Amino acid sequence: MAPDRTGAAGTPDSAEPGTGTTEPMAAARIVEIRTRIDEIDRTLIELWQERAELSREVGATRMASGGTRLVLSREQEILERFRSALGADGTQLALLLLRAGRGPL
Repeated sequence: MAPDRTGAAGTPDSAEPGTGTTEPMAAARIVEIRTRIDEIDRTLIELWQERAELSREVGATRMASGGTRLVLSREQEILERFRSALGADGTQLALLLLRAGRGPL
């Protein structure tokens, strides 16, 4: 019986670093996919920051004109949009987005 040659993470010692596979074509594809994922992550972060800034501007403009700090019907609309598109995780994401723009309640 051959000795078990696994690394600390349980992957073969000869695995391509960070891919978890020793098969070169699979490793190359994983690297390619992860490159795209990293691009998407950068875009999501930029959009998150832009959305939060715009939301803060809406709130500041509304309050400066004598309005309320937030509009619950608008928050419900956003929560429902994300829930409909993404399910329960969408609700959690929407809550985080809303908090980033208005701060904690």
